[in-house]
Amino acid sequence: MSNLLLKTTDENGITTLTLNQPERRNSLSMAMLDALSDALKVLATDDGTRVVVVAAAGNVFCAGHDLKEIRSELDSNDFQLALFRRCSEVMQQLVNLPKPVIARVAGVATAAGCQLVASCDLAVAADTARFATPGVNIGLFCSTPMVALSRNVSRKHAMEMLLTGELISAARAEQLGLVNRIVDEAKLDDAVYTMARTIAEKSGHTLKIGKGAFYRQLEMPLAEAYGYTAKVMAENMRADDAREGICAFLDKRKPDWKDC
Repeated sequence: MSNLLLKTTDENGITTLTLNQPERRNSLSMAMLDALSDALKVLATDDGTRVVVVAAAGNVFCAGHDLKEIRSELDSNDFQLALFRRCSEVMQQLVNLPKPVIARVAGVATAAGCQLVASCDLAVAADTARFATPGVNIGLFCSTPMVALSRNVSRKHAMEMLLTGELISAARAEQLGLVNRIVDEAKLDDAVYTMARTIAEKSGHTLKIGKGAFYRQLEMPLAEAYGYTAKVMAENMRADDAREGICAFLDKRKPDWKDC
């Protein structure tokens, strides 16, 4: 499933998607977005994948959209709309993917690259990583990255990033809630894959239920969210893995997940 733009590796239920165009700062060109979309479609129904890691080759995680590509199509309204719609679709694929997604961030993540981090369920960053939504600096407000950013950090912090376009450190990104953890760059893989393995040990069926419910209830009023999640938990209780997990806990043994 690998191609020149996107490398795919699988190990012990963990699939890593690596943006593989460091010479273009791993920008989200239309071709890169297509590659990501195709890979996510496959992973959505791949029973062998329990956790997905999004990584990048080189010293830049992702610099956002390919400005050279955008400049070459400046007079094409159809292309611009198609590009931003395609990117929005890919970000929603990440959110809707029935498996947890972890961003492995080394280097700079800017504009749509920052959006990519925010669209993953979890993010682990090297302490040298930096983040920004700098579209305002070139006269192109980061309106689509704003959607993911504003669903991760508070309104005022999101507006500060969007209005100033300034880079923030990994430590600041952790404070704001954009990333979960920051680690020494030399320990980044250990941190990312330790987290991935911990999650991969859980019931895949339970993870699917939980991730879907998490994002759905976020958009609901409080009472509606509780009503919805009560039904989700009751339905979850009917699953074989829930029964197995409860019995394994009470019997003080490791559960034998069937992912159903």
